[in-house]
Amino acid sequence: MTGWHAPDDLVTRYADDALPEPDAWSLEKHLEECGSCATRVSQAVRETAAGAVLADVRTAVLAAAPARRVSNARLWPPRVFLPSSRPRLARVLWAAGPAVRGPWPAAVLLVALGAVALAHAGGFDGTRPLLLAVAPVVPLAGVALSYGAHADPLHEIVTATPSGGLRLVLTRTAAVLAVSLPLLTLAGLLLPASGAPGAAAWLLPGLALTSASLALGSYVGCRTATAVIAGGWLCAVPARALAGHGGHPTARLAEQLSRCLDGAPAQGAWAAAATLCVALLVARRATFDHGEQR
Repeated sequence: MTGWHAPDDLVTRYADDALPEPDAWSLEKHLEECGSCATRVSQAVRETAAGAVLADVRTAVLAAAPARRVSNARLWPPRVFLPSSRPRLARVLWAAGPAVRGPWPAAVLLVALGAVALAHAGGFDGTRPLLLAVAPVVPLAGVALSYGAHADPLHEIVTATPSGGLRLVLTRTAAVLAVSLPLLTLAGLLLPASGAPGAAAWLLPGLALTSASLALGSYVGCRTATAVIAGGWLCAVPARALAGHGGHPTARLAEQLSRCLDGAPAQGAWAAAATLCVALLVARRATFDHGEQR
Protein backbone atom coordinates (compact mmCIF):
# COMPACT_ATOMS: atom_id res chain seq x y z
CA MET A 1 0.00 0.00 0.00
CA THR A 2 1.26 3.49 -0.82
CA GLY A 3 0.22 6.98 0.28
CA TRP A 4 -0.66 8.06 -3.26
CA HIS A 5 -3.76 6.92 -5.13
CA ALA A 6 -4.62 7.29 -8.80
CA PRO A 7 -6.98 10.19 -9.61
CA ASP A 8 -10.35 9.31 -11.12
CA ASP A 9 -9.54 10.84 -14.49
CA LEU A 10 -6.36 8.75 -14.70
CA VAL A 11 -8.30 5.58 -13.94
CA THR A 12 -10.96 6.45 -16.53
CA ARG A 13 -8.41 7.18 -19.27
CA TYR A 14 -6.58 3.93 -18.46
CA ALA A 15 -9.80 1.92 -18.70
CA ASP A 16 -10.56 3.56 -22.05
CA ASP A 17 -7.04 2.69 -23.27
CA ALA A 18 -6.43 6.43 -23.81
CA LEU A 19 -3.51 6.82 -21.44
CA PRO A 20 -0.03 7.40 -22.93
CA GLU A 21 2.28 4.41 -22.62
CA PRO A 22 4.64 5.88 -19.97
CA ASP A 23 1.69 6.91 -17.77
CA ALA A 24 0.02 3.51 -18.22
CA TRP A 25 3.25 1.74 -17.27
CA SER A 26 3.63 3.92 -14.18
CA LEU A 27 0.04 3.26 -13.12
CA GLU A 28 0.42 -0.51 -13.58
CA LYS A 29 3.51 -0.51 -11.36
CA HIS A 30 1.43 1.29 -8.73
CA LEU A 31 -1.41 -1.24 -9.08
CA GLU A 32 0.98 -4.06 -8.15
CA GLU A 33 1.24 -2.56 -4.66
CA CYS A 34 -2.12 -0.84 -4.19
CA GLY A 35 -5.18 -3.07 -3.94
CA SER A 36 -7.52 -0.11 -3.58
CA CYS A 37 -6.54 1.41 -6.90
CA ALA A 38 -6.52 -2.01 -8.57
CA THR A 39 -10.14 -2.49 -7.47
CA ARG A 40 -11.09 0.91 -8.85
CA VAL A 41 -9.41 0.14 -12.18
CA SER A 42 -11.24 -3.19 -12.42
CA GLN A 43 -14.54 -1.47 -11.70
CA ALA A 44 -13.80 1.15 -14.38
CA VAL A 45 -13.06 -1.56 -16.91
CA ARG A 46 -16.36 -3.31 -16.10
CA GLU A 47 -18.17 -0.13 -17.14
CA THR A 48 -16.51 0.05 -20.57
CA ALA A 49 -17.55 -1.74 -23.76
CA ALA A 50 -14.69 -4.17 -23.24
CA GLY A 51 -16.06 -5.12 -19.81
CA ALA A 52 -18.88 -7.24 -21.20
CA VAL A 53 -16.55 -9.06 -23.56
CA LEU A 54 -14.03 -9.73 -20.81
CA ALA A 55 -16.82 -10.93 -18.52
CA ASP A 56 -17.90 -13.44 -21.17
CA VAL A 57 -14.30 -14.63 -21.54
CA ARG A 58 -13.98 -15.03 -17.78
CA THR A 59 -17.23 -16.99 -17.60
CA ALA A 60 -16.13 -19.28 -20.42
CA VAL A 61 -12.76 -19.93 -18.77
CA LEU A 62 -14.35 -20.74 -15.42
CA ALA A 63 -16.89 -23.01 -17.11
CA ALA A 64 -14.10 -24.88 -18.89
CA ALA A 65 -12.27 -25.44 -15.63
CA PRO A 66 -14.94 -26.04 -12.97
CA ALA A 67 -12.44 -27.52 -10.56
CA ARG A 68 -10.63 -24.21 -10.24
CA ARG A 69 -12.03 -21.88 -7.63
CA VAL A 70 -11.00 -18.29 -8.13
CA SER A 71 -11.61 -15.98 -5.20
CA ASN A 72 -11.70 -12.21 -5.57
CA ALA A 73 -11.12 -12.54 -9.32
CA ARG A 74 -10.43 -9.31 -11.15
CA LEU A 75 -11.31 -8.47 -14.70
CA TRP A 76 -8.34 -7.82 -16.92
CA PRO A 77 -8.09 -4.30 -18.40
CA PRO A 78 -7.36 -3.76 -22.11
CA ARG A 79 -3.69 -3.51 -21.25
CA VAL A 80 -2.63 -6.77 -19.64
CA PHE A 81 -2.03 -6.26 -15.91
CA LEU A 82 -0.45 -9.17 -14.09
CA PRO A 83 -0.03 -8.59 -10.35
CA SER A 84 2.14 -11.50 -9.37
CA SER A 85 3.19 -13.18 -6.15
CA ARG A 86 6.17 -14.81 -7.83
CA PRO A 87 9.59 -13.78 -6.52
CA ARG A 88 11.07 -10.73 -8.24
CA LEU A 89 13.96 -12.82 -9.55
CA ALA A 90 11.53 -15.14 -11.33
CA ARG A 91 9.81 -12.18 -12.99
CA VAL A 92 13.18 -10.77 -14.05
CA LEU A 93 14.17 -14.10 -15.58
CA TRP A 94 10.85 -14.29 -17.43
CA ALA A 95 11.32 -10.78 -18.83
CA ALA A 96 14.92 -11.57 -19.78
CA GLY A 97 13.74 -13.98 -22.42
CA PRO A 98 13.90 -17.61 -23.50
CA ALA A 99 17.56 -17.44 -24.49
CA VAL A 100 18.69 -16.53 -20.98
CA ARG A 101 16.39 -19.12 -19.39
CA GLY A 102 17.22 -21.84 -21.92
CA PRO A 103 20.39 -23.57 -23.13
CA TRP A 104 21.98 -20.46 -24.67
CA PRO A 105 23.90 -19.34 -21.52
CA ALA A 106 25.26 -22.88 -21.19
CA ALA A 107 26.36 -22.75 -24.83
CA VAL A 108 28.20 -19.45 -24.27
CA LEU A 109 29.86 -20.88 -21.17
CA LEU A 110 30.86 -23.97 -23.14
CA VAL A 111 32.46 -21.79 -25.83
CA ALA A 112 34.41 -19.82 -23.22
CA LEU A 113 35.57 -22.91 -21.34
CA GLY A 114 36.33 -24.73 -24.58
CA ALA A 115 38.55 -21.89 -25.77
CA VAL A 116 40.49 -21.87 -22.50
CA ALA A 117 40.84 -25.66 -22.52
CA LEU A 118 41.99 -25.65 -26.16
CA ALA A 119 44.66 -23.07 -25.38
CA HIS A 120 46.02 -24.47 -22.14
CA ALA A 121 45.28 -28.19 -22.30
CA GLY A 122 45.52 -28.54 -26.08
CA GLY A 123 48.48 -26.23 -26.51
CA PHE A 124 46.85 -24.27 -29.37
CA ASP A 125 48.26 -20.72 -29.44
CA GLY A 126 45.77 -19.26 -31.91
CA THR A 127 42.71 -19.53 -29.71
CA ARG A 128 42.35 -15.83 -28.89
CA PRO A 129 42.10 -14.73 -32.55
CA LEU A 130 39.44 -17.38 -33.13
CA LEU A 131 37.51 -16.29 -30.04
CA LEU A 132 37.72 -12.61 -30.98
CA ALA A 133 36.50 -13.44 -34.49
CA VAL A 134 33.39 -15.19 -33.17
CA ALA A 135 32.65 -13.13 -30.03
CA PRO A 136 31.07 -10.06 -31.73
CA VAL A 137 28.28 -12.17 -33.27
CA VAL A 138 27.51 -14.29 -30.19
CA PRO A 139 25.16 -11.66 -28.64
CA LEU A 140 23.30 -11.45 -31.96
CA ALA A 141 22.40 -15.12 -31.70
CA GLY A 142 21.17 -14.62 -28.15
CA VAL A 143 18.93 -11.72 -29.15
CA ALA A 144 17.52 -13.67 -32.10
CA LEU A 145 16.70 -16.55 -29.76
CA SER A 146 15.10 -14.26 -27.16
CA TYR A 147 12.68 -12.17 -29.18
CA GLY A 148 9.91 -13.11 -31.55
CA ALA A 149 6.95 -15.44 -31.93
CA HIS A 150 9.33 -18.33 -32.64
CA ALA A 151 10.93 -17.94 -29.20
CA ASP A 152 8.06 -16.90 -26.96
CA PRO A 153 4.56 -18.44 -27.11
CA LEU A 154 3.18 -15.30 -25.41
CA HIS A 155 4.89 -12.94 -27.85
CA GLU A 156 1.72 -11.35 -29.25
CA ILE A 157 0.19 -10.89 -25.79
CA VAL A 158 3.35 -9.43 -24.26
CA THR A 159 3.85 -7.10 -27.21
CA ALA A 160 0.42 -5.58 -26.53
CA THR A 161 1.37 -4.55 -22.98
CA PRO A 162 3.10 -1.28 -22.04
CA SER A 163 6.20 -3.32 -21.17
CA GLY A 164 6.30 -4.78 -24.68
CA GLY A 165 7.62 -3.24 -27.86
CA LEU A 166 11.08 -1.71 -27.82
CA ARG A 167 11.20 -1.89 -24.02
CA LEU A 168 10.95 -5.68 -24.19
CA VAL A 169 13.57 -5.90 -26.96
CA LEU A 170 16.04 -3.80 -24.98
CA THR A 171 15.38 -5.75 -21.76
CA ARG A 172 16.17 -9.03 -23.45
CA THR A 173 19.16 -7.58 -25.30
CA ALA A 174 20.58 -6.28 -22.01
CA ALA A 175 20.14 -9.74 -20.46
CA VAL A 176 21.95 -11.38 -23.38
CA LEU A 177 24.81 -8.88 -23.16
CA ALA A 178 25.04 -9.35 -19.39
CA VAL A 179 25.69 -13.06 -19.97
CA SER A 180 27.94 -12.97 -23.02
CA LEU A 181 30.16 -9.91 -22.45
CA PRO A 182 31.79 -10.93 -19.14
CA LEU A 183 32.11 -14.62 -20.02
CA LEU A 184 33.79 -14.09 -23.39
CA THR A 185 35.98 -11.23 -22.19
CA LEU A 186 37.19 -13.24 -19.20
CA ALA A 187 37.92 -16.17 -21.48
CA GLY A 188 39.93 -13.87 -23.77
CA LEU A 189 41.99 -12.65 -20.83
CA LEU A 190 42.96 -16.23 -20.03
CA LEU A 191 44.18 -16.94 -23.57
CA PRO A 192 47.65 -16.30 -25.04
CA ALA A 193 47.77 -13.05 -27.00
CA SER A 194 49.18 -14.63 -30.18
CA GLY A 195 49.47 -11.21 -31.80
CA ALA A 196 45.71 -10.62 -31.55
CA PRO A 197 44.10 -7.47 -30.09
CA GLY A 198 43.28 -7.22 -26.39
CA ALA A 199 40.61 -9.41 -24.88
CA ALA A 200 38.18 -6.48 -24.57
CA ALA A 201 38.74 -5.12 -28.09
CA TRP A 202 35.62 -6.89 -29.36
CA LEU A 203 33.20 -5.16 -26.96
CA LEU A 204 32.46 -2.04 -29.01
CA PRO A 205 32.22 -4.02 -32.27
CA GLY A 206 29.89 -6.47 -30.51
CA LEU A 207 27.66 -3.62 -29.30
CA ALA A 208 27.70 -2.02 -32.76
CA LEU A 209 26.74 -5.27 -34.49
CA THR A 210 24.00 -5.93 -31.94
CA SER A 211 22.61 -2.41 -32.40
CA ALA A 212 22.79 -2.80 -36.17
CA SER A 213 20.94 -6.11 -35.94
CA LEU A 214 18.14 -4.53 -33.87
CA ALA A 215 17.88 -1.53 -36.20
CA LEU A 216 17.75 -3.75 -39.28
CA GLY A 217 15.35 -6.04 -37.44
CA SER A 218 12.82 -3.19 -37.33
CA TYR A 219 12.59 -3.63 -41.11
CA VAL A 220 13.04 -7.35 -41.76
CA GLY A 221 12.72 -9.13 -38.39
CA CYS A 222 15.31 -10.12 -35.81
CA ARG A 223 16.23 -13.51 -37.27
CA THR A 224 16.79 -12.21 -40.79
CA ALA A 225 18.70 -9.20 -39.50
CA THR A 226 20.89 -11.43 -37.33
CA ALA A 227 21.70 -13.67 -40.29
CA VAL A 228 22.61 -10.67 -42.47
CA ILE A 229 24.76 -8.86 -39.89
CA ALA A 230 26.46 -11.96 -38.51
CA GLY A 231 27.05 -13.36 -41.99
CA GLY A 232 28.51 -10.06 -43.14
CA TRP A 233 30.97 -9.96 -40.22
CA LEU A 234 32.02 -13.59 -40.61
CA CYS A 235 32.60 -13.17 -44.35
CA ALA A 236 34.37 -9.83 -44.06
CA VAL A 237 36.75 -10.71 -41.22
CA PRO A 238 37.43 -14.37 -40.27
CA ALA A 239 36.49 -16.01 -43.59
CA ARG A 240 38.50 -13.48 -45.59
CA ALA A 241 41.55 -13.91 -43.37
CA LEU A 242 41.42 -17.71 -43.28
CA ALA A 243 40.98 -17.91 -47.06
CA GLY A 244 44.07 -15.77 -47.73
CA HIS A 245 47.56 -16.92 -48.62
CA GLY A 246 50.88 -16.59 -46.88
CA GLY A 247 51.62 -17.37 -43.27
CA HIS A 248 49.67 -19.41 -40.77
CA PRO A 249 45.86 -18.97 -40.92
CA THR A 250 45.60 -17.87 -37.29
CA ALA A 251 48.41 -15.34 -37.83
CA ARG A 252 46.51 -13.91 -40.80
CA LEU A 253 43.35 -13.82 -38.69
CA ALA A 254 45.17 -12.00 -35.87
CA GLU A 255 46.47 -9.43 -38.36
CA GLN A 256 43.01 -8.90 -39.84
CA LEU A 257 41.49 -8.50 -36.37
CA SER A 258 44.18 -5.97 -35.45
CA ARG A 259 43.21 -3.85 -38.45
CA CYS A 260 39.51 -4.05 -37.55
CA LEU A 261 39.67 -3.77 -33.77
CA ASP A 262 42.94 -2.25 -32.61
CA GLY A 263 43.60 1.41 -32.02
CA ALA A 264 41.59 4.56 -31.36
CA PRO A 265 40.48 5.09 -35.00
CA ALA A 266 38.98 1.61 -35.29
CA GLN A 267 37.32 1.74 -31.87
CA GLY A 268 36.05 5.25 -32.57
CA ALA A 269 34.50 4.07 -35.83
CA TRP A 270 32.74 1.22 -34.03
CA ALA A 271 31.48 3.63 -31.35
CA ALA A 272 30.14 5.98 -34.03
CA ALA A 273 28.46 3.06 -35.82
CA ALA A 274 26.84 1.91 -32.57
CA THR A 275 25.56 5.45 -31.89
CA LEU A 276 24.04 5.77 -35.36
CA CYS A 277 22.37 2.37 -35.08
CA VAL A 278 20.91 3.24 -31.68
CA ALA A 279 19.57 6.53 -33.10
CA LEU A 280 17.93 4.64 -35.97
CA LEU A 281 16.51 2.10 -33.53
CA VAL A 282 14.94 4.86 -31.44
CA ALA A 283 13.50 6.46 -34.57
CA ARG A 284 12.01 3.09 -35.57
CA ARG A 285 10.77 2.16 -32.10
CA ALA A 286 7.11 2.23 -33.11
CA THR A 287 7.62 -0.75 -35.42
CA PHE A 288 8.16 -2.99 -32.39
CA ASP A 289 4.76 -2.09 -30.91
CA HIS A 290 3.09 -4.52 -33.34
CA GLY A 291 5.36 -7.50 -32.72
CA GLU A 292 8.25 -8.84 -34.71
CA GLN A 293 8.51 -7.71 -38.31
CA ARG A 294 8.11 -10.52 -40.83
